[in-house]
Amino acid sequence: MTVLRRAARVDANQSEIVEAFRKLGCSVLIISQLKNCCDLIVARGHTAAVEVKDGRLPPSKRQLTEGEMGFMHSWKGLYFIVESLDDVLRVVKELEA
Repeated sequence: MTVLRRAARVDANQSEIVEAFRKLGCSVLIISQLKNCCDLIVARGHTAAVEVKDGRLPPSKRQLTEGEMGFMHSWKGLYFIVESLDDVLRVVKELEA
């Protein structure tokens, strides 16, 4: 059963990250409203789960929640944490490999 959150907190840079992935030719599915999951499913050649964190925040504010950690450890595919546009470029290269 899928559990949705009502007012899921979205990182301030998520729209910028999504736009960058799309400009680089990726398909992006935003799933940040799902509890204990990642924020995005991104595809270009390969598909990956992507967690968005705001790299402008201090490290203590960028830590994965317990649910995010559980998802990361149980996910059997590609998984990335993205904090910046440089990270987006790195992920796209990995998806194309």
